[in-house]
Amino acid sequence: MSSATIRYMKNFVVKTIANAGALAVAVWLLDKITLTGDSTGKKVGTLILVAIVFGLVNSVVKPIVKVLTFPLFILTLGLFTLVVNALMLLLTSWVCDKLDLSFHVDGFWTAVLGGLIISVVSWALNVVLPDGD
Repeated sequence: MSSATIRYMKNFVVKTIANAGALAVAVWLLDKITLTGDSTGKKVGTLILVAIVFGLVNSVVKPIVKVLTFPLFILTLGLFTLVVNALMLLLTSWVCDKLDLSFHVDGFWTAVLGGLIISVVSWALNVVLPDGD
């Protein structure tokens, strides 16, 4: 494997771990974001899978939504980012439901707060964790 491929894989793993940690904090802080499972191991496995789904949603759908809603970003001076993050979290919840993963976000305002928590924690974890560069 080339060094670029190895660097990309390390970056993917670090971002997935950061997303999983951020999702775990949101689940811990907000009662209406739930992750159920029989054991801690099953919850951790589910959390990793949810983090992968969340990462895919953010890398595929979010850029399209941001381009389509660019005037709203300008009009609200960037505050519309909170709405987009909430929608990505709700979409992740919907996809997880279809994949039979036990992750659920109950309501738009919970998703707004959860998106804010996830953004801050994910940013902090990405600063602390090495990214292979």
